[in-house]
Amino acid sequence: MEKFIEFINYLNMEKKMALNSVTAYKKDLIEFEGFLFDRGIGSELTVNNTDLITYILKLKTEGKAGATLNRKIASLRAYYGFLFGIGAITTNPSNNMKSPKIERKKIDYLTIGEIERLIDFPDGSSKGIRDRAILEVLYATGIRVSELSQVNLKDVNLRIGFITCTGEFGKARIIPLGRPARASLEEYIFKARKVLIHNEESKEEALFVNYSGERMSRQGYWKIIKQYAQLAGIENKISPQILRNSFAVHLIQNGADIKSLQELLGHEDMATTKVYLETTKSRIKEVYDKTHPRA
Repeated sequence: MEKFIEFINYLNMEKKMALNSVTAYKKDLIEFEGFLFDRGIGSELTVNNTDLITYILKLKTEGKAGATLNRKIASLRAYYGFLFGIGAITTNPSNNMKSPKIERKKIDYLTIGEIERLIDFPDGSSKGIRDRAILEVLYATGIRVSELSQVNLKDVNLRIGFITCTGEFGKARIIPLGRPARASLEEYIFKARKVLIHNEESKEEALFVNYSGERMSRQGYWKIIKQYAQLAGIENKISPQILRNSFAVHLIQNGADIKSLQELLGHEDMATTKVYLETTKSRIKEVYDKTHPRA
């Protein structure tokens, strides 16, 4: 696109925009450029309102979430507002673009008491030690099961207390481990894992292994979570995602800022993270309405 670099420089130099935001604009506009190419539109400077609406409708039919659509519309508005401002176009085709209303889904999560019951159930056997470590890590880090299944032994630093994982978009992130998670992992790594591996000469790199001494599958993690949820009496509202939700909501409830939470969860879009903030606000209002004598 003709003015793309100029626009990115404007965001960096004049708007002083955060790197993550600039990266999101770049990604959105590069995708839009692909759409223009497919439609045989040679320049973004000749785009009209119908072209923009057609693009957004295409994204809708592909099943893009409302938050994603809103971000892409914001990117187009910013770009065409910039082009109009510098005189590159005489009319702004994005003026009448409206962001779709986002239906806020209810976020299910466990209370701190339910989390403690869940984690307390594994016994002192090798399997129990492993399972407690899994539950502790999932809750302590908010890591996705798909990410945890790819974590290797070398990705854990018990001395400093963090775990490194690779997210959905191939971006690695470092997540702190709390003291209980570190203690459980230490017991698992130096005691239970050796028993589960069976073969001392095994070169298996996976952090968590199954009875065969091999990397655990996502289905294996799900079975473990479901097993202890049944024992804890919370099987009707448990899944790996609910553990991740619980991590996020409890952090927000205890004062975590939204930007830090976005980094910990590995979200590319801030709108995805803000759902947890809205959930917490709703909960605070509910408690207020129920408990304040003059609510």
